[in-house]
Amino acid sequence: MEGLINSGIELGVAGAALTGQAACGDKYVYEMFAGGVLLALVDGIGHGPEAAAAAEAACTILKKHASDPVTALAERCHNCLRETRGVVMSLAAFDLEHNLLSWLGIGNVLGILRRSGLPMDATGEFLLLRAGVVGSHLPRLRPSTLRVVPGDTLVLATDGVEGGFAARITSSEAPLRIAHAILDGYNKKIDDALVLVARYQ
Repeated sequence: MEGLINSGIELGVAGAALTGQAACGDKYVYEMFAGGVLLALVDGIGHGPEAAAAAEAACTILKKHASDPVTALAERCHNCLRETRGVVMSLAAFDLEHNLLSWLGIGNVLGILRRSGLPMDATGEFLLLRAGVVGSHLPRLRPSTLRVVPGDTLVLATDGVEGGFAARITSSEAPLRIAHAILDGYNKKIDDALVLVARYQ
């Protein structure tokens, strides 16, 4: 889909709608704010136009309030999506001034942070996902904060992507190439699928 380098983050995104569907219910956010960058992967419940509309509504809120803490962002989305199908999402906010990552997962959007220089057989750190649906039932929100260094690579993937791709993440390949490799090798093809790869620079 696309790759870019801006504000200390190199980004690569690859995705596909479920075969036969014109609209994809999986969306992503990349939004800069003073001193940081917000990244998110949002998966509208189900697929098709209604799922896409719910995901798009969440993304609009996230972009508008990108500098808010990730817990506040999840709560904003929850309050505004009650009349929609709802979404699951994982949020990751990079503090570029202090080299920190705050992340939060609601539902089943997988998050992995692979540290720079890890051996190929190491998997990295996994985002703790809490059961719930934004817009329907919100779990207790407990974000985690990690220190990051240049070369650390974040991957977010919706549930249309099979797990087990952690070893495919390397610091030697461009994020866009990694995103396409994960999508090509792990797309379940029974749902929308989206992969976001972000390298801290």
